[in-house]
Amino acid sequence: MPEHVLVVEDEAILGVMLEDALQAAGVKQVDICSTTETALEALRRKRPDAIVLDVHLADRDDGWAIAELVRELGPDSPRIIFSTGQPEDIPEHIAEMGSVLEKPYDPAVLVDVLCQPEKRGMISRLRGALRPG
Repeated sequence: MPEHVLVVEDEAILGVMLEDALQAAGVKQVDICSTTETALEALRRKRPDAIVLDVHLADRDDGWAIAELVRELGPDSPRIIFSTGQPEDIPEHIAEMGSVLEKPYDPAVLVDVLCQPEKRGMISRLRGALRPG
């Protein structure tokens, strides 16, 4: 289980439900951001182990742009879990960056996904194989 999870969600009730479930599962720090701007500020302050990312936020309709930025952090970038009511809106090459949970879902499903080993796409595997050391 990750120690620090950033939840990017503009539905306050869902954000609190996810926070409660994550803390009950043993996550030590859960930060909730409701906009792209506050999520980017949180990422500048401290890199989380995982990000739960709503792709349709109140301030932007392409929340997956955060996922693209996070992947630029390198092979040790935070794990990404997309949370959306419209998974078909996520471009395929973006959806491959992480797991996709379709809303509505039970927060226990999120906990289960975080307990499983991260699925790594071809690009991530290649980066890991090419990384020195």
